[in-house]
Amino acid sequence: APKPFALPEPYGTMRRMYAYLMRQRHVDREVISAFVHEKLLYEDEHHNCVFVGMDGDIAKHAHLRSTNSEGKVFRMNVEGSESAHSFHKDGTDKSLYVFEAPIDLLSHITLYPYGWQEHSYVACCGTSPIPVMQMLKPDTQIVYLCLDNDDAGHKASERMAEQLRERGVMTERLVPELKDWNEDLLRAQKEELALCLSL
Repeated sequence: APKPFALPEPYGTMRRMYAYLMRQRHVDREVISAFVHEKLLYEDEHHNCVFVGMDGDIAKHAHLRSTNSEGKVFRMNVEGSESAHSFHKDGTDKSLYVFEAPIDLLSHITLYPYGWQEHSYVACCGTSPIPVMQMLKPDTQIVYLCLDNDDAGHKASERMAEQLRERGVMTERLVPELKDWNEDLLRAQKEELALCLSL
């Protein structure tokens, strides 16, 4: 029988996770802290970032991402995770932003912070439309499909757009300039740094 879902044990501090997300990924500290405060993000005892997916007050999904920059990147969904409840944040306005990976979601907020607390966000932890359909509310007016700028991302966006159109929901495709939003963020930070150094 499959193991029942359980969140990984948290580590005593979140220092390694903060360092990784801020230094390697250039995610804004306040954005990280906002998700930590909502209990949607923490560091486990193996120093992975744990991106938690909630169903109301109950955790039903967790996506792990290693914080070590050397060697093979480790990322996986914890056994027993329900894909309908992958990493997300409910906002108050009528928009929903859809990503493949949690780090791209955090990167997009860092790049475009204006009013982000009001928007809803979901990271599918892949390209399944299930989490997107789960996030739809009766008053959702527009879904921004922010999937990767590659073949899989374009195809998944088309599929999602079609399913959303059938439900009468408007969609708009937001394409990162590079492969994904974190690459865009890293480049933006590099350009900003170069600009500062040249002044």
